[in-house]
Parts: sequence; C-alpha cells; structure tokens
Amino acid sequence: MPPFDKTQVQSKPFKQRKSFATRKQEVAGIRSKFPNKIPVIIERYAREKYLPPLDKTKFLVPHELTMTQFVTIIRNRMSLLPSQAFYLLINGGGMASMSLTMAQVYRDHQDQDGFLYMTYASQEMFGG
Repeated sequence: MPPFDKTQVQSKPFKQRKSFATRKQEVAGIRSKFPNKIPVIIERYAREKYLPPLDKTKFLVPHELTMTQFVTIIRNRMSLLPSQAFYLLINGGGMASMSLTMAQVYRDHQDQDGFLYMTYASQEMFGG
C-alpha cells in the first residue's frame, strides 16, 4: 500500500454518508416536489489534484438539459479556464455522449437509490 497522503483525505462519498433507505427517501421527496428535475450527485475523483472542489454535491437538473450544457454549468461553478481539462464520468465509469439529454442519461444510468452519480476529474481515469 502506498504511504498515507494527507492531500487525498476528503469526506466520505455521498453513498457512504447516508443509508440506501435514506437516499431513496430523499429522492422520492425531491421527485414529488420537482417532477421535471433530475437529482444528480457530483463528486470529485478521490485522487484529483488539479480541479477545485465544487461548492455543493447535489444538483437538480432539468430533463431537457444536454450533457454539454451541464458540463458548462459545472465548469463555470469551478471557474475553470478554457485550457483546463475536465471529465465527467457517470457512475464512476464511462463518459456519456455530450449530445444526450440529462433525461436520457438518467434513464440509462440512475442508481438503485434514484440519484444519478457522477465523478469529475482533470484526467481520464482509465488505466490511470
């Protein structure tokens, strides 16, 4: 195991902070109040060194928003320069097509608890 690195310490991922039942209940409440919004959790990749943390992890996103528009919103929240690379991975896995709407991404990738989980990083994390 590599030596302990304090820079990698951050709060537990959202899924580990709340029970499945609590998360499912939270989504049910959100969906009843905002039926046209998608509950998204965005977290920073654990070993991310360059991108700043977001000011929040939960987002309510309109169904019709495209991935391109969503990525732009997240980039703006972090005040990234155009030259800074930024990847948004879905469910800790691959990247969605930028032309998809959030409704399409949600339909295909929502978690069992009802949230759509995304991770952001400055580099693609494949083979890392």
